[in-house]
Amino acid sequence: MGLKLNIAGTSLLLLLASAAEVSGDIIFDVTKYGARADGHSDISQALLKAWGDSCSSPVASTVMIPNGTYAFKAEAGWIAFQQIDQFTLSGGGVFDGQGKTVWGRKCPHYAYCKQLPINLRFNFITNSMVKDITSRDSKQWNSHWTFLGINITDSTIETGDDCVSIGDGSEQINIQRVTCGPGHGISVGSLGKYPNEEPVVGISVKNCTLTNTQNGVRVKTFPASHQGIASEMHFEDIVMNNVGNPIIIDQEYCPHNQCNLKSPSRIKLSNVSFRNIRGTTSTQVAVKLLCSQGVPCQDVNLVTST
Repeated sequence: MGLKLNIAGTSLLLLLASAAEVSGDIIFDVTKYGARADGHSDISQALLKAWGDSCSSPVASTVMIPNGTYAFKAEAGWIAFQQIDQFTLSGGGVFDGQGKTVWGRKCPHYAYCKQLPINLRFNFITNSMVKDITSRDSKQWNSHWTFLGINITDSTIETGDDCVSIGDGSEQINIQRVTCGPGHGISVGSLGKYPNEEPVVGISVKNCTLTNTQNGVRVKTFPASHQGIASEMHFEDIVMNNVGNPIIIDQEYCPHNQCNLKSPSRIKLSNVSFRNIRGTTSTQVAVKLLCSQGVPCQDVNLVTST
């Protein structure tokens, strides 16, 4: 199991930095709880103890991981922040998942492939901020969020899959000034694979730059899908540099060629706009709108895209 950090109703900062950068708050230093910066000793218990004491603090507090190289060891997960209000993760540190140790293996022959650790999970987090940290080479996603009302800004993302993947249940997501590439672009979906998926509503992607990505901005749903809704999705002021499929709606998304393409997607897409998207493409088709024949797209607009 991974390390799950829970707290409710208080203000807390997790800082990956030097003590000189901390002021004002009560500080809980993980090295005082036995954590060692030797690069191989598991600091999970030390962090949990520091976190527990911070939860008991009557005032705002800081859990500090000083400069150094620390190790977490877990088979099916790494660090999960959940049920926290007024939380900040900052300090300039790096979460290195050492994903290269498993990326070359063939997953169908390994049971662990469905349980590879995600560097960071954020579940049920409110009024919080993650800034000035790096998530590197996660064995799965670099970070996984269950979210409503999230701002992703001023970030650089280089990956082998989607730079940002917006899943079901996402509402009021604002993505601005993100540099993406290499990767598969910025995507809504894939949607419709599972029953009872929550609607996707209120997605804004603005002032971003994509370079050498497989796709640009994309909405993707499975054919023969379960029923669902995705609406109010707006992509604006985006620069594409040598991007394949710069603008794409794909309601026949089938990454492993094991889909029933004779049955249409049942995800209803509506109120979608692509505005002032410009640059160069690596493919002959710059705009691809492949909507469902069962529940056709409604109110899709392209404005000044070159």
